[in-house]
Amino acid sequence: MRAEFKVGKLDMLRMHIDVIREAFKQVIVPDRITVEYPRERKKYPANFRGLIFCDRDKCISCFRCAHVCPANAIQIYFYEKAWPGIDYTKCIFCHFCVDSCPTGALRPTKIHDMAFATMEEMKLKATQTIKPPEVFREDLLVVEYQVDEKGWKLVRKKERDELIVEVLPPRIRRKISTCVDPESCLGCKLCVELCPSNAIAVDRKVNKLKILSEKCTGCGICVRNCPMKVLELKEVK
Repeated sequence: MRAEFKVGKLDMLRMHIDVIREAFKQVIVPDRITVEYPRERKKYPANFRGLIFCDRDKCISCFRCAHVCPANAIQIYFYEKAWPGIDYTKCIFCHFCVDSCPTGALRPTKIHDMAFATMEEMKLKATQTIKPPEVFREDLLVVEYQVDEKGWKLVRKKERDELIVEVLPPRIRRKISTCVDPESCLGCKLCVELCPSNAIAVDRKVNKLKILSEKCTGCGICVRNCPMKVLELKEVK
């Protein structure tokens, strides 16, 4: 048994008119939620977690970004100093490294649409993280979702969203390493070997540490690794 449904000519004409009316409506006042990327780009907030780059002039080689990274995606490379490189095959874009950087050397961006030819290219060395990559943009409109008591709507603006975020620099209080208990020092020279700024030496005459305050960046590596815990970071007033 087969049921058949017949549509009258009047009903067919009405359906065609409804379709044409909806097409004209979408042309004049569109209510679609689709973003026509790459001609349009969705506006992201300033705290969007995208690609990260490093300002070498601010980096004090404290290794904190590498220690805090939960995905083990940051590797420290040694050139003139120690600087971070980022492995984007591991990075989960949590931005713990950005948040924990004491000098604001790690900078966030809104760049998320990256393309790499191979997996090896995703492992950026310190020489590749010093500036944002070149971005090829086709977008002419910024799309933003606006929600109010009447509902939501998609607003298109003829402008470009800045992908490099300008953030306020953190308040930096300069600290230097200080030996607070010289009598307990073993003279193991571990701090001398680990210091990335060559700010620690050993005075052989008295067999005591000599910390050069003008070179010390306050990275805290010596403090964290001292086996006797005789080193502390003291704020410089």
